[in-house]
Amino acid sequence: MPLTLSHAAGPTEPPLRDITLGELLAWAAETAPERIALIAGVPDPAARRQWTYAQLHDQAQRTAKALRAHFEPGERVAVWAPNLPEWVMMEFGCAMAGLVLVTVNPAFKSHEVEYVLKQSRSAGVFVVDAFRGNPMLSTVHSLAGQLPALRHTVRFEQWTQFLAEGEAAFEARGLALPPVRSTDPVMIQYTSGTTGFPKGALLHHHGLANNGAHTADRMGVPDGAVWITTMPLFHTGGCVCCVLGAVSKRCTQVLVEAFEPGLVLELFGTYRGNAMVGVPTMLVAMTEHPSFAVTDLSSTQAICSGGSTVPAALVRRFEQQLGAPFTIVFGQTECSPVASMTHPDDRIEDKAGTIGSPMPHVEVKIIDPETGQTLPLGQVGEYCTRGYHVMHGYFENPEASAAAIDADGWLHTGDLCAMDARGYCTVEGRLKDMIIRGGENIYPRELEELLFKHPSVGEVAVVGLPDAKWGEQVAAFLRPKPGQVIAKAELIDYLRAQLAPNKTPRHWFVLDAFPMTGSGKIQKFKLRERWSQGDLVEL
Repeated sequence: MPLTLSHAAGPTEPPLRDITLGELLAWAAETAPERIALIAGVPDPAARRQWTYAQLHDQAQRTAKALRAHFEPGERVAVWAPNLPEWVMMEFGCAMAGLVLVTVNPAFKSHEVEYVLKQSRSAGVFVVDAFRGNPMLSTVHSLAGQLPALRHTVRFEQWTQFLAEGEAAFEARGLALPPVRSTDPVMIQYTSGTTGFPKGALLHHHGLANNGAHTADRMGVPDGAVWITTMPLFHTGGCVCCVLGAVSKRCTQVLVEAFEPGLVLELFGTYRGNAMVGVPTMLVAMTEHPSFAVTDLSSTQAICSGGSTVPAALVRRFEQQLGAPFTIVFGQTECSPVASMTHPDDRIEDKAGTIGSPMPHVEVKIIDPETGQTLPLGQVGEYCTRGYHVMHGYFENPEASAAAIDADGWLHTGDLCAMDARGYCTVEGRLKDMIIRGGENIYPRELEELLFKHPSVGEVAVVGLPDAKWGEQVAAFLRPKPGQVIAKAELIDYLRAQLAPNKTPRHWFVLDAFPMTGSGKIQKFKLRERWSQGDLVEL
């Protein structure tokens, strides 16, 4: 039935599973033991290690025992590394050992790592020696005196030794793996920092296992597919949508250590890849890569994007160039992470212009952020969601938790959306991103969509900058497509032909690259900082 207010519920199928992450992997290993579960998608084909589901489950059990020999159930253990197969083993091993995995961006510098390890009170950290010039091991050693809770630092370069010694200690002490419930916390993910101060979302087995499975299901990923995982594992897009989604479909997962468009295209061709989740910046880089035109992508069956605004032109481009169903996920870390999603058989207008309908067993409503009242259809307000997928709260931050989750269990996301009579939502921006110029609300998404369609524009972010007269002025930050030049006058004429004059950006800047979170979101607050510091030259 058509809705009358902006409040919709997702379907009741597929059912929710009362399952832990360890039980999910055990199910895959029992039902498809000889199927290849994991391949290390490194550049050198000769170095591409692989594991069957039976072998991966065995490695996860060994990891759990070794961890239990060092840590007590409920303690936090951090992983600071790029996409390694051992990262996946830690994800399942921590879950089986009753530990809480703390994910850390491998691009973090000393003060960022110190904050995460201190705030989470991590008892251990597993770390690579270095990655992309970041001296990670030496950073951890230099911080040891400032982290009183940290007892163990383990190098991934000594993984085999850690497993052997830990297993031996587990057996010698007569230890046992603890009982684990689906409602137990299993992970702390720090919010990605598009607005600054990060908070640790405390996530549980029930939310992660089901959300990963339902996302893969709505994508249309078939059982046993080949899944090319490019998303970083420290982010829910990687360790939930990709890892848990793939295991829920008993897929062969090709794990890319660090995104590089040429490598990803080669892996698709070599392994006949069927599925991928990627943020828009990844997909743009792939289409712009010289190998794109000559790579056989005919095996592709499901492409999913999200994490930031997905421009309509990009959706249409991928539908046309890949000939594969394209879906868009929408949510945030705090809801495990997907709350709304398009369907593979949606009209192109819905795929290009909406974020779809609520996920199974998920409620969504649009409220007036001032009054909290559910809004009539079509009106812009704050997107809220409720269901099994909502986090327990922010780790040891009750004030922030109470501000995010209300007494009725609704998670207030801070996203501005509007809902239609089918429950499909359109994104208008963030509450904190909305520009108020002379008392009028301007939504950056509208301008970003139009600018992205222009042939000279590769990437775009529209931001409000402070102004003494108007309160805020609109600013456009642009990266040109390869071989293109940004012409300010041409873009102004282009926008004014389609929008009211007051929405036209007052300030224009051209960038070689945007400041990004590790999960591929543009950090608009850093653009404002660079402007305020006088680091940018205006067109």
